[in-house]
Amino acid sequence: MPAFFFAVVSSAAIAIATEGGGGAYPNGAEDFMAGAVPPPGNYFINYVNYYSADKFKNNNGDNVDGFKLQVAADVLRFIHVTDKQVLGGFWAMHAFIPLVYMDVKLEPSFTGAPVQLNDSRGSLGDIIVDPFILSWHGPNWHAATGVDIFIPTGNHDKSHLANVGRHYWTFEPIIAATFLPGAGFDISAKLMYDINTRNNDSTTPGVSKYRSGQEFHMDYAVGKKLGDFTAGLAGYYYRQMTDDEADGVKVSGNRGQVAAFGPALKYDYKNMSLSLKYLFETEVRNRPQGDNLWFKFVYAF
Repeated sequence: MPAFFFAVVSSAAIAIATEGGGGAYPNGAEDFMAGAVPPPGNYFINYVNYYSADKFKNNNGDNVDGFKLQVAADVLRFIHVTDKQVLGGFWAMHAFIPLVYMDVKLEPSFTGAPVQLNDSRGSLGDIIVDPFILSWHGPNWHAATGVDIFIPTGNHDKSHLANVGRHYWTFEPIIAATFLPGAGFDISAKLMYDINTRNNDSTTPGVSKYRSGQEFHMDYAVGKKLGDFTAGLAGYYYRQMTDDEADGVKVSGNRGQVAAFGPALKYDYKNMSLSLKYLFETEVRNRPQGDNLWFKFVYAF
């Protein structure tokens, strides 16, 4: 979730995980066959996401009233898988181009300010690239690894509540795997670890340079194939692993966490597939708590 409101809520002494209260990666994007990079060729994936939250949880898991957030995103992903092999794995590359709209409303009970604060913005988000993905395939398993690079191309202005871009680079090593034990079952997971660089134009009042902590997160899915359909459970888990730093000083008590789960359905048709899932967040700390609706379209050229 992009940065959006840190500058306002800091005055209310509300702890927020990482600068802006979210991570660079949109949790829940992947599900069934997450570890299965396709055969050599060209592929297009369109992710459509709608996230809505009207709760914010503090470090104790209690509600902080007066917060509303809506984020809508259309993310275009282009994948090229070569026929070249490195360490026995096929070499691939990809790029994500996100288009994001955000609307945030903060009541006086949330900020301590005398009036309601609103802001909404839409723009290109932070582009993601990975020029070196490797994937391996077995009789009943698939695996892949790479390092996604988040480029700070998104709109960012410290005077705004809603910021689509995070204004710093993130490097995200990835390990993804899919296990197919038989009888149509699919067990998949994508594990990621985010290493954030420093934001030299911090949105935090009184702070010039801010570095968000390192973050572990994973998407997962368990399902069963029934003809052209796969149905099951999907979700994600996120946990901030290290403290933030504000002008070189550690910020304690604001590490974020969240878990989510919900129903997922996928339909395969010829050289394309469509999937839909609705995920509910729980066990939240220092972050918004809401619901995540995902639609994904995959096309093989």
